[in-house]
Amino acid sequence: MKKTFGIIGAGNIGQTVARHLLKAGHPVILANNSGPDSLKELVQSLGANATAGTIRQAAEAEIVLLSLPWSQVRTLSDVTDWTGRLVIDATNHFITYAPDFKVEDLGSKASSEVVASLLPGAKIVKAFNTIFYKTLAEDPRIMGGNRVLFVSGNDQPSKTEVISVITSLGFAPIDLGSLGEGSKLQQAKGALATLNLVKF
Repeated sequence: MKKTFGIIGAGNIGQTVARHLLKAGHPVILANNSGPDSLKELVQSLGANATAGTIRQAAEAEIVLLSLPWSQVRTLSDVTDWTGRLVIDATNHFITYAPDFKVEDLGSKASSEVVASLLPGAKIVKAFNTIFYKTLAEDPRIMGGNRVLFVSGNDQPSKTEVISVITSLGFAPIDLGSLGEGSKLQQAKGALATLNLVKF
């Protein structure tokens, strides 16, 4: 049974992950701050299993993917009851973009730990945030191998489910452990950020 994914943030990463999910047969609800009408052309181009929804509708899907700008993550706290929801965090904590790409000073916390504090009760899994979107958009099966995606999270069943989805899309997931340790390696300016690997 295919799960419905709600994608909050319909920019480059959101659209790219949506295409992979749709190709694998998962229904996708895309949402952004501008409302469903702004996404009509996009969902038409994506195909029959893609729909545009409100942020609340996307937040109440079976699996939620966050791909919105860091400054907007805080607006999600009261969108729905996040208790028990599986949320894939594909955000990066940039506060400026090209050319300097500054990140917010989070002290000793990982950015996904901050996301977890903003979505109380959610089961956060970090994934889909390390690779440039144009590379992520390519066929994950390459040269006889599979492109690597890193995964981390504190709730093992949720992480296992995300790993299963990533594998079904054709990628090779690598489990980095907890949010406090693994996602620090994945997040912007982390040791694994922008690293493009293929597993053979």
